[in-house]
Amino acid sequence: MYKKLIAIVPAAGIGARAFTSSSAPKQYRLLNGRPMLRWAVQALLADARIDQVRVAVAQGDAWAAQALDGLPRTVWRPCGGPTRAETVLAALREAGLEEGDWVLVHDAARPGLPPRALAGLIDACLEGGRGGLLAQPVSDTVKRGEQRDAGHSQSAATVDRSALWLAQTPQMFPALELQRALADALAAGAAVTDEASAMEMAGHRPLLVAGSVRNFKVTWPEDFTLMEKWL
Repeated sequence: MYKKLIAIVPAAGIGARAFTSSSAPKQYRLLNGRPMLRWAVQALLADARIDQVRVAVAQGDAWAAQALDGLPRTVWRPCGGPTRAETVLAALREAGLEEGDWVLVHDAARPGLPPRALAGLIDACLEGGRGGLLAQPVSDTVKRGEQRDAGHSQSAATVDRSALWLAQTPQMFPALELQRALADALAAGAAVTDEASAMEMAGHRPLLVAGSVRNFKVTWPEDFTLMEKWL
């Protein structure tokens, strides 16, 4: 059983790799007429078990209010920090969660999250009583490169892909466990690439739950066109 399930969407970054001539950060770029952030939040709202979606934006954000206008069960807070981990930690603290509460953290740049994948993650975590994340098994041959320069690298070896997964979001954990794990990892100066990495540093072994190819992260300029086709 659980008391409350909330979702956090860290949206304080600028998306430098997807930079375009637009003055707005990546998460506010339009996809089929709607800001990408709005699509991502709506994907979370598709599951009625999520009590609230909390969007963490940068101080002075000028776009969130309009992008999220009218969405139910949704609030936004200017608590974003300089890194994703700091933004999520600030959002957790600001939410004032308690023991028994769970949290989902979802990328604003993953607007294509299917309802079935979201439901599968929530089911798996609540039934198993442990945190987890959506992920996709690696299907391509994986190479380890050397001497990377100007976007190029020399192939050094083929890596066994049989146990490799590509992490996606949402990532779902007991809220206070994640809050402690992020605080400890940041205090130790550790590199926190996602919420699961902080939980792993704290000794947890998150579940890997099958995600979806539609749930890819919009990262490069050409990804916007591809995502519009999925949406």
